[in-house]
Amino acid sequence: MNNSCNPLRNTKGVVYFYHKILIVEIPALYDIYLKYPAVQTDTRKIKEGDIYFALSGPNFDGNTFAGEALAKGAAYAVIDKPQYAVNDRCIVVADALDTLQQLAKYHRQQLTIPFIAITGSNGKTTTKELLAAVLSRKYITYATEGNLNNHIGVPLTLLKIKQDAQMAIIEMGANHQQEIAAYCRIALPDYGVITNCGKAHIEGFGGIEGVRKGKGELFDFIRGNGGKIFRNTGLDYLGPMAHDINDQITYGLSDALYTGRPVMKGVFLHLEVDTPEETNAIATNLVGEYNFPNVMLAIAAGTYFGVSMEDIQSALMAYNPDNSRSQWMKKGSNQVIMDAYNANPTSMKAAIENFASADLPAKMLWIGGMKEMGAEEHHEHEELVALIDKYQWAGVILVGKEFADVKGGHQWFENSAQAAAHVALQPPSGSSILIKGSRGSKMEVLAEALPAWAADKDIS
Repeated sequence: MNNSCNPLRNTKGVVYFYHKILIVEIPALYDIYLKYPAVQTDTRKIKEGDIYFALSGPNFDGNTFAGEALAKGAAYAVIDKPQYAVNDRCIVVADALDTLQQLAKYHRQQLTIPFIAITGSNGKTTTKELLAAVLSRKYITYATEGNLNNHIGVPLTLLKIKQDAQMAIIEMGANHQQEIAAYCRIALPDYGVITNCGKAHIEGFGGIEGVRKGKGELFDFIRGNGGKIFRNTGLDYLGPMAHDINDQITYGLSDALYTGRPVMKGVFLHLEVDTPEETNAIATNLVGEYNFPNVMLAIAAGTYFGVSMEDIQSALMAYNPDNSRSQWMKKGSNQVIMDAYNANPTSMKAAIENFASADLPAKMLWIGGMKEMGAEEHHEHEELVALIDKYQWAGVILVGKEFADVKGGHQWFENSAQAAAHVALQPPSGSSILIKGSRGSKMEVLAEALPAWAADKDIS
């Protein structure tokens, strides 16, 4: 940008350089956002009147798509390379990502509703969706869509919250230290939930203690800002992590403000939940007892915020998991538990043990490798195979290079495409199948390879 010209500064903090605009204060950009309150970072999703933020990564430069975004109807394009400013609808900033995050924080600061942040190694997306389902019965509730829980997803989630909002739920994912702390400085949560601290993203966090430290950054923020937490009393380590937080709403099997008990009906989780007046029976379409704390959080938070037990029961019964998160499906004559969105040693153990205890015919395991294990990769997969070998299975398929040296006597394929080809040639019949693995293992293709002798349908 040619800074030798004479800029004209207006009272909104905008500096004009002829046909290009440099935003030097977030309130000026916020005024534009209020007129065009839809933000996109992907030109393929641009709609008329959106604001496009030109984010860049290792393999792409969003600035180069600014012209395309404007041609597709974007109201403005926020860029950080002046040479890509094609007209006066290009807003040039020092750093597009930083500006997106600052804008999101500024928007958050205009809202006075409760903000609930959820993080954890396992179950945070399911917990978020259950909580949103419950709170939506009484409040206009905005929540993270899907798992948009990173440095881009968190600000995008905040900027989707409209003025009619009465509740906001922000999911926060992380794979290294100080990540949750950074998200808290943007989202400014009033309430915090840590679902658990398991063996996830070990490579980035540096072991289980590193995981607890990283997830604990949420409690650190709450502690420092006088907020409240919801704490699962069934996880002993959460107590010390929550030290000096005065306002704690507890839930769990016992020693909690809100207590309940899991009751399995086939593969589906039901609960008996205690209130001062009575015990309530709650049915869900969730597979596995390991979802008990996720449901209890939704019940505890819903009750705390004044949602009736009748509405809580209705919301939980109506929720059906999707996107390969503990989905119960019928594939021809086979029944499938599809749990292939994420996996780590903690969630693997819970899923396999739960499946082993279920009263189901001809149980088969199709297991994909776990990612981001770092130096623990060989040991953790060796331990996983040892766990598998404790039980009797109608068949086991292991997928991924992570199992290459520890597969034992089980069928092994280097990747899911090879495994799917095998399944297509030798499909099981009348079997119950647990499909689980990290997202990178692409285990869903094995389910797609199963023949549909009857119309495929979700039977949850």
